[in-house]
Amino acid sequence: MSANYEYEIVRHGKGLMMVKRPARNDYEEIIHDYAERGWRLVQVFAPGVGVSGAPKYYDLIFERRVG
Repeated sequence: MSANYEYEIVRHGKGLMMVKRPARNDYEEIIHDYAERGWRLVQVFAPGVGVSGAPKYYDLIFERRVG
């Protein structure tokens, strides 16, 4: 029997605001909140890079078993 999973992607960050003031507590709260609801963080992806070389935003990818 194979396990089925569902995925949730949460975008975090808003351009230059992340460069000026990293929101570490914000993403930690997101991760803890999802974990309490049965989700597991599987990857953090930074698809866009700004002029400064810093990511424009992060996608936090969570999964949980269905059924």
